Amino acid sequence: MIKPNKKLVTALKIIISAVLLYFVFTKINYTDVFETLKKTDPLYLSLATLFFIISKVISAFRVNLYFHQLNVLLTHKSNLKLYALGMFYNLFLPGGIGGDAYKGYIIKKEFPVDTKKIVSVLVLDRLSGLLLLFIYACLLIIFLKVSFLKNIEIYAITAIVLSIVVFWFLTKKFFNYVLSIFWKTFGYSALVQLSQLISVLFILKALNFESNTVAYLFIFLISSIVSVIPLTIGGIGSRELTFFYGATLLNLDESTSISISMVFFLITASVSFIGIYYHFKKPKLQTNP
Repeated sequence: MIKPNKKLVTALKIIISAVLLYFVFTKINYTDVFETLKKTDPLYLSLATLFFIISKVISAFRVNLYFHQLNVLLTHKSNLKLYALGMFYNLFLPGGIGGDAYKGYIIKKEFPVDTKKIVSVLVLDRLSGLLLLFIYACLLIIFLKVSFLKNIEIYAITAIVLSIVVFWFLTKKFFNYVLSIFWKTFGYSALVQLSQLISVLFILKALNFESNTVAYLFIFLISSIVSVIPLTIGGIGSRELTFFYGATLLNLDESTSISISMVFFLITASVSFIGIYYHFKKPKLQTNP
C-alpha cells in the first residue's frame, strides 16, 4: 500500500482551501464583509471567545474520560496541556503531524496501551462530537421557516433517535470497553456543541445581526460537520463555502454568513495558537495516583 506524501497532501489542502476561498469571494462583495468585521463589538466578541474556550475545555475532559477507560489516568491539567498542543497541530501543522495523531503517539509512548484502542477512542471522541452536531442540526431544522422543509418534524426526530441508537450499538459491538461511559461522553458532547452554539450567538451579537438566528446557527452546525472532512487546512474554505451555499438556500445574506464564518475561524485560530507554547516546551504527562 502506497503511503501519501505528507508534503504533497499539505500542498493539496492549501490549494483546495485557496480555491474554495477564491470561489466564495468572487460570489460576494468582500468589501461588505470586511466593513462588517470592522464594526465587531469587542464585548460580545470576548464572550464568544470565552464560550469557545469553555467548549474546548469540556472537549478535553471528554477525551480524558476515554483515556481513563484505557487505564491512562492523566490528570486534567496534563490532559489540557496535551489538548492545547493538539489544537495547535490540527490547525497550523495539518500536513506534518495532526493533533490527534500526536496525542495518540505520546500516549502510546508513555503508557503500555494497545495502539488500536488509542486510535479507537480518539476516533470515537470525534464521532461523539459529530453525533451531537447532527442532533442539534436536526432540532434546529424543525424551527426553520422555509417552504421546502414543511412537515419535517417527524423525520428530524426519527433521525435523532436512530443516530443515537446506531451509535450506541456500534459502540457496544466494536468498542465495548468504553460502553460504560457512553452516556457521560454523550453529555460532554452535548455541552461542547451547546457552548459553541452560544459562542456563535455572541458572534451574531458582536456583528449586530438580530434576525434569522436559527438559520445561521443551523448553517454553522452543517459547516462544522463539513469542516471535519480533511480536504482543507483547518476547515478553511469548506466552512465558508458551506456558509455561502447555506445562505443562498435559506434566502439569507451571503456576506453576513461569510462574516460569521470568518470571525469563528479567527477565534479558533487565536485560541489554538496558545498551544504553540507547548510545542517548544513539551508538556510532562502526570497521572492520578
